[in-house]
Amino acid sequence: MNSSEIAIIGSGINSLVAAAELALAGKDVCLIERQDRLGGFIHSSQRTLPGFVHDTFSSWHPLFVSGSAYQSLGQELHARGLEYCNTDGAVTASVAADPRTGAQRVVIAYRDPGATAETLEMPGDEGAYLTMLEDLSRNAGTIFGAFGAELRSFRQVAKIAFGALKRERFKGTESFVRDAVMSGRNYLRSRFDGWEADQLWSPWLLHAGLGPDQATGGVMLPVMALSMHGHGLPVVKGGASNFVAAFESLLREKGVRILLDTEVDEVLVEANRVVGLKTSRGHMTTSTVLANVSPQALYSQLLSQAPDGPAKAAARYQNGRGAMQIHLALDKPVNWQDARLNTVPLVHLSNGSDSTGIACAQAEAGLLPTEPTVVVGQQCVLDPSRAPSGKATLWLQLQEVPFAPKGDAAGVLSVDNGWSAELKEQYMERVLSRLEQFAPGTRDSVLAWDILAPTDLASENPNAVKGDPYGGSAELFQNLLWRPFPQAAGHRTPIRGLWHIGASTHPGPGLSGGSGHLVAQKLNSTSKP
Repeated sequence: MNSSEIAIIGSGINSLVAAAELALAGKDVCLIERQDRLGGFIHSSQRTLPGFVHDTFSSWHPLFVSGSAYQSLGQELHARGLEYCNTDGAVTASVAADPRTGAQRVVIAYRDPGATAETLEMPGDEGAYLTMLEDLSRNAGTIFGAFGAELRSFRQVAKIAFGALKRERFKGTESFVRDAVMSGRNYLRSRFDGWEADQLWSPWLLHAGLGPDQATGGVMLPVMALSMHGHGLPVVKGGASNFVAAFESLLREKGVRILLDTEVDEVLVEANRVVGLKTSRGHMTTSTVLANVSPQALYSQLLSQAPDGPAKAAARYQNGRGAMQIHLALDKPVNWQDARLNTVPLVHLSNGSDSTGIACAQAEAGLLPTEPTVVVGQQCVLDPSRAPSGKATLWLQLQEVPFAPKGDAAGVLSVDNGWSAELKEQYMERVLSRLEQFAPGTRDSVLAWDILAPTDLASENPNAVKGDPYGGSAELFQNLLWRPFPQAAGHRTPIRGLWHIGASTHPGPGLSGGSGHLVAQKLNSTSKP
């Protein structure tokens, strides 16, 4: 194989961003992917029936369009065919049965934060909602500065801290930090008297790899709210694969060498410096490697003699809950009891931190949750091209399922054979029964389905260790300054020329492309005269 100045292992969002930014700066880049396509957990296909396009794995792009990578690359990608579908009205909602009366209760977030705040019934909650967003906006330099910085850099952290103190003084900064490290449940309890804000936003913590009772929910929850008020819930027109296609067009045009169906077996190291790669196609000479892999893979598989500290820490690295997806082809769009939900792109079935917290606890105990939080993605609301006229797709995501179930919290389903085809369909029926409570007739409209259990996610993408698509638990001990772990926090590893990117590195999971952008900016700046 030929040599390359920079080799990137894996082709998920962070790899695509890094390859594009490095190539635009004139670097010689090779992108290596074990599968026959680019994109990692960004893909779409007709998984159920012809004419029904499903976003497999990820779908929604508010973190990307609001981030620095999009600022750098958005114009280039749109010039190569990327189009987004979005909404200016209702953006997300949550529906549940009132635990006291059984009556259905619905809360909806609109792009307009004022319109959202007006729906909160308890006195003071409307003002509290707007204050929450104002507090976040006032501290945006601190929050997004931290997300976009190497937190092991004293100079960068000092700059962020000085800016925070200058804006808020010590008392205001202390109050902000205290709120930030709260759990989502406690953060909402400290600010709101009614149920609506909790039911609406607590389930969104699952999309950050958190639960309602885990630290840093106090910052992630308002970040998600502000992002959706500001940027909506964009989906790629025609399916997520068109996003990857725009990147691939850019990369090939800029001379990036793309190797598909190629496995990287080892990062070759001499005198503690990267000298090349051993792949299924032979050896490649390179002095810089960006590895978009799990910590376990990096320190126990790709490095034959990994540094002792990081290797031991990687072996103890903790993954989060498994995830599951159910893709449905429907004979007609979902008809919700509350007709307002018919036009909401993403609806959670959850009463907030209570039901979601219980489901998280059950899953972490190895049990199939009795009442799982169900993410109901209605992409056809934004992009009707996803299904034949008059029909619809449905994207159901479950983020509270065990990789190897030990039992069923409801005491009904047998898990003796693990995630067998039978168990997957039985659990799907539980999920559809939950949906049927709020959208009667949906089950009868199902034409076909495709189910991805946590074991399927792990088989599809080795970065989803134990079926966790978020690159490892995002609890505080494995987040921010300590992601993935103190022995190798940051993106520069103890091996010179070897960089670690991806969801298991700062700023964590999601489609922002943050770690790829950070490392590309670092490499581009250090090479300038």
